[in-house]
Amino acid sequence: MSLFAAINGIRYVIRNETNFRIHLVFAVLVIAGGLVFSISSENWVLLFLSMAFVLSAEIFNTAIEVLCNKVQPAQDPLIRIIKDVAAGAVLLSAIAAIIIGLIIFLPYCIMLFKLFLL
Repeated sequence: MSLFAAINGIRYVIRNETNFRIHLVFAVLVIAGGLVFSISSENWVLLFLSMAFVLSAEIFNTAIEVLCNKVQPAQDPLIRIIKDVAAGAVLLSAIAAIIIGLIIFLPYCIMLFKLFLL
């Protein structure tokens, strides 16, 4: 039962949250980059943890927003703060994932850049 509820929750976020779909597109691009560059197992672990962290943060953000909208449908300054703080958590996780991605992929990109310059 709880597995189906979790799948329904993920399905809801995919269908209704543009930012989640954007994060999924970037996750696919990161996976493609990892395959192209044959990154190490350790780097795969870091990338998958980063992607899971960002996607999970986006799911929590959506849950908080839906709950806030249910509890207080009208505009409310405290609800706005709650939503902004949740969105800030997503932003921090995305920034961390970008930094991890740069640390992993930048050496490969520099190597490719040098190959094409020669």
